[in-house]
Amino acid sequence: MSDLQLAVLALVQGITEFLPISSSGHLVLVPVFMRWPDQGLTIDVAVHVGTLAAVVLYFRRDVGRLFLGAWTAVRGRRGPEARLLGFWLLASLPVMVAGFFLAKYAGEILRSAALIGWTTLIFGLVLYLADRFTLRIRRLEHLTMAHALVIGLLQCLALVPGTSRAGITITAARLLGYERTEAARFSMLLSIPAILGAGVLLGERIVASGNVALGLDALVAAALAGVAALVAISLMMAWLRRASYTPFVLYRIALGGVILWFVYGGAL
Repeated sequence: MSDLQLAVLALVQGITEFLPISSSGHLVLVPVFMRWPDQGLTIDVAVHVGTLAAVVLYFRRDVGRLFLGAWTAVRGRRGPEARLLGFWLLASLPVMVAGFFLAKYAGEILRSAALIGWTTLIFGLVLYLADRFTLRIRRLEHLTMAHALVIGLLQCLALVPGTSRAGITITAARLLGYERTEAARFSMLLSIPAILGAGVLLGERIVASGNVALGLDALVAAALAGVAALVAISLMMAWLRRASYTPFVLYRIALGGVILWFVYGGAL
């Protein structure tokens, strides 16, 4: 893989991971439109892992609350931090289980441009409806077990490229009445175990392959993706404090339309 391809993939992943526009879909489409060989799941997972440092750094206070929740739970005490930790774990469990089986038995099957075009378009419209026509009264302090489970189950849809993990979890939270910034906040916290799980699978794959060059490429890509992700998170959260998800929806509609036009027009 060339240095240019590696850099482009890392930047694309870093910018799109926490935006509701599907980073995995973009990673599949970049080599298609650039006429590059598909980088494969190993590099895809590596750039996802690179964004983990960005979300932990930006939401360090919330991450600290999760650690405090674990400490208080171990000591047999209950409190808001332990409550948040429990709901966070509950919402994270479904995608961890589903992701394990998908990576084991069907990891390369869902990398179709046509599928990405449809999921990008359809779930973009669903995000618009959820953002436009639902209440905005709840914060993370109002999270319940039922809400955490619903968000966690819908997060499994993000295993299909084009759906967007951030997009579907934000959509679920908005449908349940959570404020825009709160929906994004919980969505990004949920990315931590999902990315960690993918990182464990990546490490096993690289060790098993014995490919040192692949390992170095993965490290470089992860570092670049992390820097880009931190910038993207900061800009999106600043935007959501005063505006809606509509620009992301419009981008998804345009991108989905272009992809489908290329696919069914015979260009791809």
